[in-house]
Amino acid sequence: MKSILKYSAIGLLAWSCWGCSKLNETPYSSIYTENFYKTSEDAEAGLAAVYSKLADLYSGPSPLIVADFSADQIYPRPVVGRDTYTLFSFDPQYSAVVSFSRGNESPLDIWNNSYSGIENANWILLKVPNTVMTNATRKNQIIGEAYFLRAFFHWMLTKNFGDVVIRTKASQTLTDAYVAKSPKADVYKQIFQDLDSAELYLPDYSPAMVKGRPSKQAAQALHAKAALYAENYAMALQQAEKVINAGSGAGLMDNYQDVFDVAKEDQARKENLWAFESESVAGGRTTQIMSLYGPANSAAPAYGNSSYGSAFVYPSFFRSFDPKDKRRALLDTTYTNKQNVKVPQASITPITKEGVLMRKYADPNSIGNAHASNIPILRVADVYLIAAEAEARLNGATGNAYTYINKIRARAGLDPLTGGLGKEAFIAAVLQERSWELFGEGDRWYDLSRTDTYLQVASKAVNDVFPVRAPQKRNKYFPIPQSEVNANDLLDQNPDWQ
Repeated sequence: MKSILKYSAIGLLAWSCWGCSKLNETPYSSIYTENFYKTSEDAEAGLAAVYSKLADLYSGPSPLIVADFSADQIYPRPVVGRDTYTLFSFDPQYSAVVSFSRGNESPLDIWNNSYSGIENANWILLKVPNTVMTNATRKNQIIGEAYFLRAFFHWMLTKNFGDVVIRTKASQTLTDAYVAKSPKADVYKQIFQDLDSAELYLPDYSPAMVKGRPSKQAAQALHAKAALYAENYAMALQQAEKVINAGSGAGLMDNYQDVFDVAKEDQARKENLWAFESESVAGGRTTQIMSLYGPANSAAPAYGNSSYGSAFVYPSFFRSFDPKDKRRALLDTTYTNKQNVKVPQASITPITKEGVLMRKYADPNSIGNAHASNIPILRVADVYLIAAEAEARLNGATGNAYTYINKIRARAGLDPLTGGLGKEAFIAAVLQERSWELFGEGDRWYDLSRTDTYLQVASKAVNDVFPVRAPQKRNKYFPIPQSEVNANDLLDQNPDWQ
C-alpha cells in the first residue's frame, strides 16, 4: 500500500513562513493563487506539501535527537555538536550545531519545519473547502488531515519552546508574517480546537487505510497526550478512553518486539496509530536514526547495512529494567558481527567499556543509510499510560488506573504493579513505566520537563563518557532560534534565555 509520505510536492509548494525568518521574500508562491486548488489533484498536492514537512522533521530526525539526547536514556558520542543537548550547552544561536552543519538535528529544525507545515496546512484549510471534488468523503478527509497536522505541529512547537506563535491564517500579505507569541495555554486551546475538527472529518482506524494518514483514533490519541501536557487531566482521560474503547480494531500488539519489527509494520499499525513511515525504496523518505544507533563501521548486519556508532543507552537505564522485562530485549550489550562472531560489551565502542546498543529501529535489509524502520509518534500503549496517569491525578490510584498500567506491564512480562500505592507513588510508577515502554521514541524529555523533574533526573544520568551534567532552570524549554527573533519585531526570546 502506498505511503502518503512518498509524494512530496515540495518542489511545487516551495515557500512557507516558518517563524518568519524569510520576511524579505514575497509571502506567497504562485501556486497559492486562484489558479490553484481547483481540482482534487491540486488538493492532494497541497496536502502532500504538509506531509513533506513531517518527513523533513523525522529524516533528521530532530524530534528524537533533541528530546532523547537531553534526557536520561540515550546519549551521543561526543562529537559534531550533538553533545550540546546532553550537556545543555546550546545557545540561542545554536552555534555548535550550525558550525557542524547539524541544524537538521536541532530545535532549529523543529521550529522551521513545524511552521512550514502549519503554513501549508493553513492553505489547505483556506482553499480546499471551496475546491470542486467529486469525492466528498476524500475532501473531508483532506480537511481533517490538515487540522490534525496543524495541531501536531503546534504541539511540537509548544512542548519544545513554551509560548509560541499561533498561526491559523495563510500568509497572503507581508503583514500576515508578523505575529507575536501567545501563552502556552492559548496554544493548547488552539490544538484542542483543531483536533475536535479533525475528529469530525477523519475516518475510524482501519487496516486498509493508506499508511501515514491519521485516523479518528490518532486524533483522539494526540488530543489525550496534548491534554496531559496541558494538565487538563479530565480531557486527557476522556480522549484516551475514546481510543481504548473505540472497537475499531486499534489496540496493542501481542508481542512488544513486533511493534518495531520492520517486517511486521503493516500488522503493527493497529498499535502505531500514527508514525513516520520511513521507506528505503527509491522515491521514499527515510531517516538516519538507525545509522546513528548501530555500531560503528556498519559492523552488525542485524542493525542495518550502514551504521556509525553515534548513540548509546546509559548503563543505568539498562540496569533499571527487571531482567524478565521483554522490552529490555531491544537493548543489546553484545552484537554479532559480519563474521558471525559475538562482540562483547567492552568492544562495542571505543568511547566506553559499558556500551549498550538500542535496536528499536533495526532494519537488516536497509539500503545503505536508507532504513525502512517506522518511527512511532502515537502508540496505543502510550494511550493506556496516559489514561493511567490522568485517572490517578484525578481520582488517585483507582482500580481503573491499575487496569490501564497493568495492561502494559502484562505484555512486558511483568507482574502487576504493587497494590495499595498512594496517589503520588502511583503517578511516579506510571512515569517510570512510560520510560521503559517508550524509550528512544522522543518522549522521555517531555515527561521530565512537564513534571519539572528534569533538573534532578538529568543531572543524575551520567556515565564515564559524560560524568557531569548540569541542567539549569532555563532548560525546561529550548531557546527560540535567535535568527527568528531578529527577523520578527513582535517575537520575543524566551525569558529565561534573554
